[in-house]
Amino acid sequence: MLRIAQRSGGFTLVELLVVVAIFSVLISMLLPAIQQIRESARRAKCSNNLRQLGLAIHNYESSTGIFPGGGIIDFGNATSTEFQSQSGPMLSWIVLILPHIEQQNLADLFDFSTSSLEQLNEPQATQPPSFICPSDRSLGRFYASPTQTNQKRFAKGNYAAFASPFHVELQIRFPGAISGRGNPIAAIRDGTSNTLMLAEVRTREHEQDQRGAWALPWNASTLLAFDMHHAGGPGFRASPGSLGLTQRPNSGTAETNGDNLTSGAMDVIYGCPDFNLAQLEKMPCGDYERYDWLSAAPRSLHPGGVNVVNADGSTSFYRNDVDEYTMAYAISIDDGNVVNSEH
Repeated sequence: MLRIAQRSGGFTLVELLVVVAIFSVLISMLLPAIQQIRESARRAKCSNNLRQLGLAIHNYESSTGIFPGGGIIDFGNATSTEFQSQSGPMLSWIVLILPHIEQQNLADLFDFSTSSLEQLNEPQATQPPSFICPSDRSLGRFYASPTQTNQKRFAKGNYAAFASPFHVELQIRFPGAISGRGNPIAAIRDGTSNTLMLAEVRTREHEQDQRGAWALPWNASTLLAFDMHHAGGPGFRASPGSLGLTQRPNSGTAETNGDNLTSGAMDVIYGCPDFNLAQLEKMPCGDYERYDWLSAAPRSLHPGGVNVVNADGSTSFYRNDVDEYTMAYAISIDDGNVVNSEH
């Protein structure tokens, strides 16, 4: 009697390998899409945080009649044209608006008559979630320097204000929306919808890198400047000699954006720890002691550019390759050039 062999219900080794290969291909195709969706959600969260800061600034203006200034410092002589970031209380514009972003308890911990380096309750070491962009992984990062803060710890965040189209120290003469002692809305003569106010910044894990320290009124901590030099004459006029050297979004990172190469200057800060690693992290920096001027670029890990907020509270996205004249005049509040273009 003949017996007919019956095939086992299991997979052969070859079939199993084929199935695994198919699943591997499908997963490799799906992962980029999943990552893109996740980044889109992170970018939306960062944009919403910026929008809330913009709303808080307008609430502050409603209460005081002016936008918050570049920070609480010692302005000294009333005729001084330089903003001395490392003087007086050294408290940022973010500290000023804390009551308007549901952080009244944190605001109450600050002693506004005392330097940020001497705050007894350590409010500057608090890291509110709304100050963090999830794309940057800045949660748990702090700034502390033996020479600049006497090892006082400052929590880091991801948002800063445009103080000047030129340099941070020149914001009184060439103001941005958040600058000097504060600007009434009427001073923004180019129109609030045409004026940049806030943008994203990145942080480093390195504890001696000041970038993102939200309580300090320092360059790249809570203030930004574009490094577009003044061509001379009244008001602000962009100098052609600055083209290619300005602080466009993510400047100096040598990343390609389509067919364009982002160029520009590094962030000049009070000490650039581990210069080579900063370059590798696409966070180029230079030491203020060497360069003697202060400017820094908006930065993010979003592909192609950064989220920004205009002085009317509206949000948009500025590309890495934005036209330099466009951005310079968008930061300046009273140059008379109303710029409307794709960013």
